[in-house]
Amino acid sequence: MNVVEKILKAHLVEGNPEKDPELGIHIDQTLTQDATGTMAYLQFESMGVPRVKTDVSVSYVDHNTVQIGFENADDHDFLQSVAKKYGIVYSKCGNGICHQLHLERFGKPGTTLLGSDSHTPTGGGIGQIAIGAGGIDIAVAMAGGAFHIPTPKVRAIVLKGRLRKGVSAKDVILAVLAKYGTKGNVGWIFEYTGPGVATLDVPSRATITNMGAELGVTTSVFPSDGVTRQFLEAQGRGGDFVEILPDADATYDDTFTVDLGKVEPLMAAPHSPGNIVTVASMKGTRVNQIMIGSCTNSSYRDIRTVALYLEGRHVADDVEVGIACGSRQVINMLAKDGSLAILHAAGCRMLENACGFCIGAHMSPRTGAISLRTNNRNFEGRSGTKSAQVYLVSPETAAASALTGFVELPTDNPVADVPAPEKFPVDDSMFLYRDTAGKGVEGTEIVRGPNIAPVPKGVPLAADLPAVVAIKVGDKITTDHIMPAGARLKFRSNIPQYAKFVFEPCDPGFHDNCMANKEKGLANVIVAGESYGQGSSREHAALCPMYLGVKAVFAKSIERIHRANLINFGIVPFTFENPDDYGKFEQGDAIELKGVRAAVEGDGRLVVSTKSGDVALKTSLSARERHVLLCGGLLASLG
Repeated sequence: MNVVEKILKAHLVEGNPEKDPELGIHIDQTLTQDATGTMAYLQFESMGVPRVKTDVSVSYVDHNTVQIGFENADDHDFLQSVAKKYGIVYSKCGNGICHQLHLERFGKPGTTLLGSDSHTPTGGGIGQIAIGAGGIDIAVAMAGGAFHIPTPKVRAIVLKGRLRKGVSAKDVILAVLAKYGTKGNVGWIFEYTGPGVATLDVPSRATITNMGAELGVTTSVFPSDGVTRQFLEAQGRGGDFVEILPDADATYDDTFTVDLGKVEPLMAAPHSPGNIVTVASMKGTRVNQIMIGSCTNSSYRDIRTVALYLEGRHVADDVEVGIACGSRQVINMLAKDGSLAILHAAGCRMLENACGFCIGAHMSPRTGAISLRTNNRNFEGRSGTKSAQVYLVSPETAAASALTGFVELPTDNPVADVPAPEKFPVDDSMFLYRDTAGKGVEGTEIVRGPNIAPVPKGVPLAADLPAVVAIKVGDKITTDHIMPAGARLKFRSNIPQYAKFVFEPCDPGFHDNCMANKEKGLANVIVAGESYGQGSSREHAALCPMYLGVKAVFAKSIERIHRANLINFGIVPFTFENPDDYGKFEQGDAIELKGVRAAVEGDGRLVVSTKSGDVALKTSLSARERHVLLCGGLLASLG
């Protein structure tokens, strides 16, 4: 067996991988962050379970840490009180970014991790099956329920050779994105194997699995080997190590080989992580802003490398450089080895160790700026500035370019490799309630601010639905388009308020039009192109449309996490039998979803009449998904 098969076999509770299209797996660990966690815990509360049933569940505060207004601070108090009551470990604001922290302090080879953040697959860097999902799926897992995934196909990414100096793991995952793109990979898991694996340290592996999310795969995973053992022992967690290697005769559904020695510095150009160009082709391009960090590239190895590039030098006068480390552990190490002083003297702005700039929560670039960033997504407007041109690069490319204010090749003047530390300084003082994990503290009162509203619940799917095409959008619509983050994220605990901003970047009138249709007894329908719902795992991109009366999505294709979230909130995910039929719909069209309930109960086929002719739609559902949709969503199906 391969690594994926070994871990899934040990956690299988429903389905047969040989014949069933869907599997149910037991979840060992969960994580949430504050942007998604509040709703996840509200949903968990509604289930009436007295405490979490996982091995460990951790609530991280790392997204909205710049607390302008009362809403975020109130949410953090709510999260802390929930953690104390239900047996969840709470990571205080300022402790660090969830994926970096979980890799350091909790991730275990051979286990399963479910996180309410799409970059949860970072855990694959230590041989963990780590999957991003919507918050309600996390709630179910914390209550002891199974998590369901399409029976995966496994692609081996065979690594051979060794990276050249100045080339790093970010360039490797960008090379994989250049091959496979950001769509068409639903249902796949990428397993990294081959002799080149041993040349990559754990932070490098984690960078690769982190950005596997941009491929649209279920997750990505490395074997657990001697490198993994060294990392865990250096973290004082040697007892968590389990060796998990593919068998010598392991088979895969597909194979792609990457010669690490031939990988060159790459960058993702605006406005997609799959729009890959070489750094060499962009050399000499003027740069206005450089942001280093985020969950993708904020390890000690990454930031120490930047310090080596900048040592004794100063960033260019016309460039703003910001650095966000991944954890307090990283900051402490940089302080002790002098790197923090180097970065400060070089003119870098040291930011809080939080998601911040990656989600547009701060450090938005100026109008029309070119911004080089080491994070994982460069969707239009995600930085907070719609006109900005954001390029995704490695820490090496970012550092080299910071010195001149132009795009530079890091291989022209590379620095020495940063060796894996023999021992990490461990300080878990900002993880609360570790001693009561899994047990909770009886009598704890949940703190609820005025911005925290009850969770809306769906209603059973009707037999027929008179409907309106509430919006028609194009290809690669992300969850940032559907449910903006940035300044709007503070309303995540208040669905009626947050729903006012659904599709704000595409159609500011969407909310009002949907509410008017809903009041008339009309269902709202979204029509979309390819790869609808790519990007973040935020379930609000389905929950808020459900609140507005959206009952179905018609798309050319829908990405995995968003499709699951649509079903969880009672929205039927249809795709076109003939993609050209997308052109038969216009925004504002009155249509009839005649027999929609029968379609969900039956073969999943629905025919809708339009002024340009009939359109055939289809949805492929498991028995579980069919039941959830008929009930009006997962919460409604639980009673």
